[in-house]
Amino acid sequence: MENILKDIAELHTRNKRVEAEKAWETSWQRKSLIVIITYLFMLFFMNFIWVEKPYVSALVPTFWFFLSTLSVDFLKKQYIAKYQESHK
Repeated sequence: MENILKDIAELHTRNKRVEAEKAWETSWQRKSLIVIITYLFMLFFMNFIWVEKPYVSALVPTFWFFLSTLSVDFLKKQYIAKYQESHK
């Protein structure tokens, strides 16, 4: 009985950790941080290869990356719904 209670406590701890990780993965804070890092990297790269107007040019890939994060969430929800429907 003691082992079962210990296992249940470990599962609760694991579930809380997994829930927190999932919350981070889908958070606007994470997406914003990645967008900022992407912009800074593209700015550095475009300066390195002598692109004209690197501050503006770095916005293009950053913007498209951000749009891709929005569409991935939408596609993921569709996939999960279809998967759950087909595995009933």
